Amino acid sequence: MQAGNISEMEMEEQPVSVKRGWRFHGTFGTLALLNLICAIDATLLSVALPIITTDLEGTTAIQAFWVGTSFLLCSTVFQPSWASFSHIIGRKPDLLAALLFFTIGTIIASIANNVCRGLGGGGLVALTYVVITDMVTLRERGKYMFVISLQWAIGSVIGPVIGGALAEKVTWRWIFWLNIPFCVIAAVGIPICLRLCIKEGSIRAKLRNFDWFGSFLFVAALTSCLVPVTWGGVMYDWSSWRTLVPLLLGIFGLIGFIIYSVYISTEPLIRRTLFNSTTAIVAYIGTLVQGLIVWSLLYYMPLYFEVAKNYSPITSAIAIFPFTFTVAPAAVIVGLVITKTGRYRPSLWIGWYLTTLGMGLLICLNQSTNMPSWIFLSLVAGIGLGMLFSAQGFAAQASASNADLPFAGAMYSFFRAFGQTLGVAISGVIFQNVLKKKILATAHSTFADEWSRDASFLVQVVKAWNDIGEEGVMKEVVINAYIESLRMVWCIMCVLAGVVFIASLVWTWEISLERKLQTEQGFRWLIVIVILLIAAFMISSEEYWLSQLLAAASPALLASGVGPEVGGGDRKICPGRKTGARRD
Repeated sequence: MQAGNISEMEMEEQPVSVKRGWRFHGTFGTLALLNLICAIDATLLSVALPIITTDLEGTTAIQAFWVGTSFLLCSTVFQPSWASFSHIIGRKPDLLAALLFFTIGTIIASIANNVCRGLGGGGLVALTYVVITDMVTLRERGKYMFVISLQWAIGSVIGPVIGGALAEKVTWRWIFWLNIPFCVIAAVGIPICLRLCIKEGSIRAKLRNFDWFGSFLFVAALTSCLVPVTWGGVMYDWSSWRTLVPLLLGIFGLIGFIIYSVYISTEPLIRRTLFNSTTAIVAYIGTLVQGLIVWSLLYYMPLYFEVAKNYSPITSAIAIFPFTFTVAPAAVIVGLVITKTGRYRPSLWIGWYLTTLGMGLLICLNQSTNMPSWIFLSLVAGIGLGMLFSAQGFAAQASASNADLPFAGAMYSFFRAFGQTLGVAISGVIFQNVLKKKILATAHSTFADEWSRDASFLVQVVKAWNDIGEEGVMKEVVINAYIESLRMVWCIMCVLAGVVFIASLVWTWEISLERKLQTEQGFRWLIVIVILLIAAFMISSEEYWLSQLLAAASPALLASGVGPEVGGGDRKICPGRKTGARRD
């Protein structure tokens, strides 16, 4: 068995944890809500893209997909920086900063673009896993990690439906305004509920420890790699300097980042010790591939139903329910099973087997596939991917030492987001290039460049064509080309899933989940001022109440230090800290 750099002392069984009060559950509920928002945001656009493309008068399909890709890309490249920064300034300030970026980005996205929203969303997702490692032991973490996975599963279900309904019935800009009420709830919940210990020292000294150069190099290099991947072969040829130059610069930049992190940086953005075992490496690669497959399905399955079945955006979103609705139950069941048994390898193996089988079954989809058939074909992949939502996180964190656990959680989140970005970008490139090739092989080859250049907008055009005459012939050609292009996407996803399945069989080891909870920023239990909370509902002005509550509560909390919570719970003193020590 490989256990990386985990000591026997770290593997000792953790004593029974104390009963947790309302602050703990309030914090976790807020984190779950934030992840649900991010999950919905990441999937809202999948079925609304053709309508958005028409409204924005986009000239290429890749430009249309940039509406979704820009969010995922920014959410991905900044996740390690957010996680590393939380160790410098503290979890709560970092989490609030990410929420601020997300809220501001939501407002901007409804008017202009999606980049700032992705920056904040990446911070919210990465910091969720970091904070959870501060709150519960590794063995207990399954009960909480599967709830977070459940939020992403639920978001994957309702996101496309909400996005399609708003884009079709109201306006797609409401897709972004929908976030504001939830951001307000989180902005209130985090300061009230989240209380973590922080490391002593001045802000200036802490900021000096942050790997500024490494963070800049990583973000710049990864962005430089991802951007040309999204337009290669469609917007620009793969041989074009516009594709090759940024791609090569990004690759050399990532190589430089690795050398800098290993040999130069004293506080590297990404720790080398996270990859000390084959279990961790396979887990991170598997998480990337899982994210890639999930987002390929979410963005391209609706195209099948809209084109091959002539469904509306809302109906297309409902049609992928057999896939999205099976993800959530599978994630919940696997999370509970692993928490009970302490074993994650069987769930990984079964999950990857079903995912490989499910993606292979999707190749059978065609224009004449009836409803019972495409429902069954979608179920298998959904169950397999749902199992992996919980199992992958256990494998990644079990192979990390206690000191690396927060970084392992953030790295798991990063690789999943990285896969999501690649899923939209790479699948888009494959789809568009195959579509162009298929049309070139028909009698309508003169339209190949035009149709493949704007495939999302072409969905609306195909719907407007008649079923008879010359338009009927053209419509049949485009539909067949769409189906063949999607088959190539499913085929490649099937191969990737099969490779990871074999790798997990050979190189994934079972590592004990029994671990002591050791963290520098552990969750703190504070005295609850019940009378003030009850009075909150009796004062009509919420702004007045909030200011008065904070003014009245702060001196009392600072004077009392730590203590039992309402509803039970023992005192929990932060290691090495005195009662009444400063909070973040």
